[in-house]
Amino acid sequence: MKKIILFAVVLLLNTGLFAQTKWTADKVHSTVKFSVSHLVISEVEGQFKNFEGTIASKSADFNNSAITFNIDVKSIDTENSDRDKHLLGPDFFDADKYPQMAFKSTSFKKLSGNKYLLTGNLTLHGVTKPVKFNVTYGGTAKDGYGNTKAGFKASTVINRFDYNLKWNALTEAGGATVGKDVTIELKLEFAQQKS
Repeated sequence: MKKIILFAVVLLLNTGLFAQTKWTADKVHSTVKFSVSHLVISEVEGQFKNFEGTIASKSADFNNSAITFNIDVKSIDTENSDRDKHLLGPDFFDADKYPQMAFKSTSFKKLSGNKYLLTGNLTLHGVTKPVKFNVTYGGTAKDGYGNTKAGFKASTVINRFDYNLKWNALTEAGGATVGKDVTIELKLEFAQQKS
């Protein structure tokens, strides 16, 4: 019986069923951006410049892949240094205490064509909540150096109050200075790790 089980495991390994392809985020060709309403009438945008991401895939179409992503909160850039300092302080991210934003997938499912649904847990400001990203898979290609790349676009909307980012002030008309809903948009290129 043991020989049969051992033979089955070897057969599965040889067919590549357990083989995983690993990919890492190419920061030079990727962006992590966000936007939030300001004074109810417009939006302010920003980005995080330092981040790391990985994909572990068992299939060429990435269905059922495992995905992790980590962001250095202190790398925030809204093109206004005073605003960045405020966002990094205790009113918002409290980055000295919570320097990382982390995501770990629980599911990555192909819906149809190049559309996917990514679900997982986002940890921000010491709070972990489930989130869902709508993902568009752009395909794979080789660059001029022979590296295999895969491209994705992903977006979601989170309620910052869920993560205890609750600072706000009211305008003269009674509206919120900063909206509660934050749109997160990622344009990511991943490089296949070479064996």
